[in-house]
Amino acid sequence: MLRLAHEAILSVLDQREMPPCEPSSHLSELRGAFTTLHLVQRLRGCVGYPNAIVPLYRTVIETARAAAFDDPRFAPLTLVEAPEVKVSLSVLSPLKPILADEVEVGRHGLVVSLNGYRGLLLPQVPVEHGWNRVTFLEQTCRKAGLPTNAWREGEGAIIEAFTAEVFRDEDPER
Repeated sequence: MLRLAHEAILSVLDQREMPPCEPSSHLSELRGAFTTLHLVQRLRGCVGYPNAIVPLYRTVIETARAAAFDDPRFAPLTLVEAPEVKVSLSVLSPLKPILADEVEVGRHGLVVSLNGYRGLLLPQVPVEHGWNRVTFLEQTCRKAGLPTNAWREGEGAIIEAFTAEVFRDEDPER
């Protein structure tokens, strides 16, 4: 999957078609996923599909390209940067409603929704930042553009959780 993500990015930069993909049964499953790019240990793009809308191999291709070229927080990835970019793929379980006190830092990713606003943070985010459960819930609300207490019972927000299987580039040679 990591090779597929890199190939998807390079095919855009090289202005060529992707080679044909014969997906395994696992890669043919409908799965949500996020592609996160890092360059020199700094975030360089992150885009994903929280819901399973296309087969996993298509999700990887589409989110890798979107993270590289369409994340509005960053300029499009360049050919010079491409060899150094590190890819992390988070393959998501289906979203399930969860109570705030059931959220487990390091296990769950979160989606908080209210009045058309929606924020999502992957399970690894609170671990990377050293957040506790309350801070994780508050930061997910903040990402949604909601008051940080919107997750509290009686405030009306819907909290959903998911788990993620994470695959990362570890070796600079790939």
